[in-house]
This record gives sequence, C-alpha cells and structure tokens, in this order.
Amino acid sequence: RYKVMKNWGVIGGVAAALAAGMYVLWGPITERKRRRKGLVPGLLNLGNTCFMNSLLQGLSSCPSFIKWLEEFTAQYKTDQQQPTEHRHLSLTLLHLLRALSCQEATEDDVLDASCLLEVLRMYRWQISSFEEQDAHELFHVLTSSLEDERDRQPRVTHLFDVHLLEQPEITQKQISCRTRGSLPPVSNHWKSQHPFHGRLTSNMVCKHCEHQSPVRYDTFDSLSLSIPAAVWGRPMTLDHCLHHFISSESVKDVVCDNCTKIQAEGILNGQSIENQRTTFVKQLKLGKLPQCLCIHLQRLSWSNQGTPLKRHEHVQFNEFLIMDIYKYHIPVHKSSQNELNQKNSEETTPGTKEGITVKPSDAEPPSGTKPLFMNGACSSSFLMSSGTFPLAAFPECSSPVYLYRLMAVVVHHGDMHSGHFVTYRRSPPSPKNPVSVSSQWLWISDDTVRKASLQEVLSSSAYLLFYERVHSRVQHQSLELRAEE
Repeated sequence: RYKVMKNWGVIGGVAAALAAGMYVLWGPITERKRRRKGLVPGLLNLGNTCFMNSLLQGLSSCPSFIKWLEEFTAQYKTDQQQPTEHRHLSLTLLHLLRALSCQEATEDDVLDASCLLEVLRMYRWQISSFEEQDAHELFHVLTSSLEDERDRQPRVTHLFDVHLLEQPEITQKQISCRTRGSLPPVSNHWKSQHPFHGRLTSNMVCKHCEHQSPVRYDTFDSLSLSIPAAVWGRPMTLDHCLHHFISSESVKDVVCDNCTKIQAEGILNGQSIENQRTTFVKQLKLGKLPQCLCIHLQRLSWSNQGTPLKRHEHVQFNEFLIMDIYKYHIPVHKSSQNELNQKNSEETTPGTKEGITVKPSDAEPPSGTKPLFMNGACSSSFLMSSGTFPLAAFPECSSPVYLYRLMAVVVHHGDMHSGHFVTYRRSPPSPKNPVSVSSQWLWISDDTVRKASLQEVLSSSAYLLFYERVHSRVQHQSLELRAEE
C-alpha cells in the first residue's frame, strides 16, 4: 500500500511539472486560442448594455480613430502635474479599443466596459446600464465629450514665450526656467478634430435672379439619413438615401437682396420699395468629408395614430463607398463654365451634367457600357471580391477621390420598445502586417464572437455603418507633404 501511494505521488508530481512547463512555454490557452482563430474579445453585458458593446466593437475596427486617440492622449504621459486618480474619457476609450482590436495583451475572452460608464458620469452623462439606450445617441455622447475634453486643454501659451515656440530644439525644462510658471505643452493634436468630424454646406439660390446666397457650413459627426419611400420592384440602396439627403427643396417667401437691388435700380427719384420676396432653392452638400464616416439609417417612423414604428426594410450597401458626387465644389463663373463645357464636352465628369451634380441614376454611363457600380447595388462578382476595389472594372468611376471601405456594421434586432444590438466588424490585421486590412469578418453579440462572411454582412439590416477613407498613393504623398509643411 505504501508503494502504491508513493507511485501515485510520483505520477502526480510529474503531471504537475508538465502542466507548469506547458503554461510557461505556451502561456494562457485562451489568449493563444483566440489569436489563432483571429477572433477578438467580447464584452460583458451589464444589464442592457448591448448598445454600448456594439458601438465599442464598431469603433475598435477604425484604425484612424485609435491612432487619433493615441496622439490625443500623448500629452498625458508627459504631464506630471495631473493627479493619478483623475480619469479622462480619451484614455479609458483608448484602453478599451486597443484591447478589442488585440493591440493590448489580455488573458480574458470577455472584457468589462463599466469603466466607460463611470467616466461618462464624471462628464455629467447619467447613463444607466439597466435601461435600454440607443447606440447612435451614445456615439454622439462620446464625440461631444471628446471635444469638451479637447477644449478644456490649454492652447495658448504665455505671451513672453511666443517666440520660443519657433525653437523646437529647446526642451520643456529650459522653457520652464525662462517663464514665471510652468509652460503648458502646446501640441497640434489638441487643436485637431477627431476623424469623424465633417462639414455640411447649405446653398441657397434665388429662382428669379439666380443669385446665390453665401454658403453656410455646419459640422457633423455622423450622417443621419432618412429612408425614402420604397418603390415597388425597386430595391432600396444607400445611394437613394444619400441622394434624398442632399436633394434640393424649395423655400418660399424669402427676401432676396439682389432682386430688391435690381428693382430699386429701375425706380427714379430714390423712391423706397419693399423687399422683394421670391422662392429659393436650398440644397445640402458635403463640404468636408471625414476620414472616418459614420452613417446612421433612421429606422424610426410614426403611424397615423402617432405611435412610433420601426422600419425593417433592407437598405443595400457595399463594401466600398464612393462619395465624390455628394461633395460640394466651389461654383465656377457662368462664362468660364460655358467655355469649359464647350472645350471639354467629351470629358465631362461622370455623375455630372454641365458641372451640376445629378443623382447617380441620372448619370449617363459611357456609350456601350452598362453601369456596373452604384453605392448599394453592384454585380455579384464584386460582392465576392476579397478586400480590393477593382477600379478598372468601373470606367465611370475609375479614379474616385473620396473612396471609403466598410469597417463595421451595427444592427438592431427588435422593435422600438425593446431589442438587441449586434455588430459585424473586420478582424484585426495580423501583427506581422499591422497596416493591412483583414478580409475576415466577425459577428459579435456581447460576449459571443464568431466568424462571418462578407455576404452575411451585406445582407444585414444596417443601423450604423462605419466606413474609413482609402487614400491612393498620390493622396498619401500629398498628405505627407502637407504634414511636413
């Protein structure tokens, strides 16, 4: 009996030594297993926090946003005067997004994002984890809070030290010795906008005298598109929603200063006249397109009785998005425009007629060719393409300037009173090539993560679409030159 117990003890000791050796050699099994499968960590549902989990997964698939957060938070690492217990939204968000994009090592398959709710409460946002919320509203909470955090940072240095800013070789310690107090670090990224920041243009033209009022600019963090009424037998596409967003509308009974001026010139003896009221045509365009584009499809509608309803129809969208025809361009003088049109009549920009942007369905394709591409409707061969945009296959948009690649899709299941948010997102790139874009898609529902196909992604009923701009080599070179300047 003693020998048997001794043998079992030896066997147990050998097994323990083997287990310890395997742990030392291969590390935590869950982390290795997740990395090998190309999956990402899930997020714990704290009650009804699927809205937050889905949004975080979507944001973590946008490399430009993570890079901006890294630059944005760089000064916190050098600022020794900040108390350790002070919490910043940018740091908390960066930590979560880096972990969800596998840029930070973690042994957990499921992460806890309650720290984000705690920081938002410090920013006076009372968001309960047990009440159903909207992912799009939380997106605006995050972007506005990041702007508030940026605006609270010092951007103006002491007047006595303005000339020292032209001498980058001087260290912070040397500058502090020449001032009456410590000089706050001045960094360009405090003044830069986050990559979701864009600008809308509002253009009004008088129908009577064709006088154009000054263009107004408004900022946006996401494009909130209403879904137009469906036409029988015609699929609803993202292009239809975008064109509906920028479609012109008539505004009646508007005072036109130019018409009033023309009327006054025809009256003698300086008699006073009333302001001339005419009808104006108002149109929205995209004045500045962001690096990261968030598109919100409005699925809220109202019945005749005034009750809220959810629109469940599918809006077709693509892996790639061309936004050139929705971009605002500075108008050219009539005489110059007519000469230009006569000279380059055969080189008219696709999607335009005589310099005036028209809706995609009205753009005349080259003779003998069938329009293969439109945002939200394309050939099946293109849907099955892997990660690359075959520009040669689309002569009518052979060199788009504003080309975007789909990075994530947030989907809402349920009705207006209850439901669940899930996310389709790209798998993070491999560590060997971190600047590449993965063609593998993931489906994520809180702590559940599995692989998905591109066809499954494009078949989903999107609520939020996250696109990131794709720059050509020439555009990359111009951006580098602009950064050096």
